[in-house]
Formats: sequence, structure tokens, C-alpha cells
Amino acid sequence: MQITDTHLFSDPDGELLGIATWHSSRAVVDAMKEEQAGCDAILATGDLSQDHSPESYRHFARLMAELTPPVFWLPGNHDDAPVMQSELDAAGIGTAKHLLGEHWQVLLLDSQLHGKAHGSLGEAQLALLDQVLARYPRHHLLVAVHHQAVPVGCAWLDQHNLRNAGELQARLGRHPASRVVLCGHVHQGFDEVRDGIRYLASPSTCIQFKPLSDEFALDHTAPGWRALSLYPDGRLSTRVWRLPPDSFVPDFSARGY
Repeated sequence: MQITDTHLFSDPDGELLGIATWHSSRAVVDAMKEEQAGCDAILATGDLSQDHSPESYRHFARLMAELTPPVFWLPGNHDDAPVMQSELDAAGIGTAKHLLGEHWQVLLLDSQLHGKAHGSLGEAQLALLDQVLARYPRHHLLVAVHHQAVPVGCAWLDQHNLRNAGELQARLGRHPASRVVLCGHVHQGFDEVRDGIRYLASPSTCIQFKPLSDEFALDHTAPGWRALSLYPDGRLSTRVWRLPPDSFVPDFSARGY
């Protein structure tokens, strides 16, 4: 399962554009508990904090402790990576960035550029990708990264993308097995295949951005998360789950994020 963009504050009642993010995350985790049977891992794909506080990451760790599968994470543009690392390490949340199964491998890549809304994969991250592709060429590959690697159709969001997505795509294009790129950041569901690579994005546990909107706009859809099933032959089935409609309603008068 994937959980993303929780945007937690030190204050559990802290709000982002009208939604108290701890309370919406609390509701998502409660719903995830109902669906976690048979789940092998939870991928937390960044923007876990909104205010960079140690307490916000402690809130996240306590929520994750209620779920059975192990949790693996990467930072987003809103995260303070050193604070995040320290607090999640202290909570015993996994630090592994490469998960190897019998048929699939999962690689969590850090696209954060400090102080920037957009992202990029540094040389160390690209080297890690090269390494796992060379070592496990027959394993299907799911890459988790915070920033979107292809446009999602929102002009204001797509300027805050993964700037060197071409380097990722070129490497994946040479991989002979199945390839999937899973991201957060865009606060909406997205599922598209381009040049044989499947790109997925997922809803936030708090506010949702309106799809296909050139200007900043919030959506009426409820917070959610994504479930994924990976099959030995390289197939992937997935579903976006959401809380009931109108569970958490944002402030639609907001003009920016």
C-alpha cells in the first residue's frame, strides 16, 4: 500500500487549506487497517510533514505503528530530511531503500532539492538505480519517487515536476522486465502508460488537487491511499481507496498552496 502527502503539523489540530491533516490521516489509517490483510509493505512517498517539526514526524510514526506491514519512506519537497531521518529512525521505521522479492524489486529514490518545490535525482540516486538494474535485470521494477516523472495535465503542478525525468526514463527504457513509477506530490489519482512504463500517482491523505486544472484548484474528492498487487509475471493491479465523500472538506476559497 502507498500512503502519501500527509502534511502533518506539530499540533494535531493544525490545518492545511481547511483540513486538519492529522485527523484526516487518522481516518485514512483507520480505513487502511480494514484492508491491510496480506499486505507486505507500506510505501510513504513524501511530504509527511508540513511544518518540518520533530513532533509532526512522531505523529506519523505513531500512526504507522498501528499498521501491521513494515513502512518504508522517502522525503518530499516539504520535508526536513535530517529531522525526518532522525525521528523515523528513532521510531524504528525501516531505512531500506531497496526491497528485493522473488520476482519484483522496489526502489525508493530521493528527488528532494532543498528549498525547491520541484525535484531532481542526484548522481548518487541515479547510481543506485544503475546498480539495481544491472544486478537484477530479470526482476520487475517499481520505482517510488516523490515528484511526478511525467506531466499529469495540471500546468501549475507540472512546473514542479521531476526535472531530470528523462534520465530516469532512459534507464528504465533499457530494462527488459516490467517497469512502474509510483509518485506522490500531485494529490490526485493518475495512471498512464508511456513508452511501456506505467506511471502512477495517488491521492493525499488531506487536500486533493483538481485534475486537469491549469491554475491552482482544490478538488471535492475525499482523502485516500493506493493499494497495489504485484504478480510474478510482471502484471500490476492497483486501486485507489478513498474515505466517504465529504469526510474532509477543504477551504475552496484558498488561492494558493
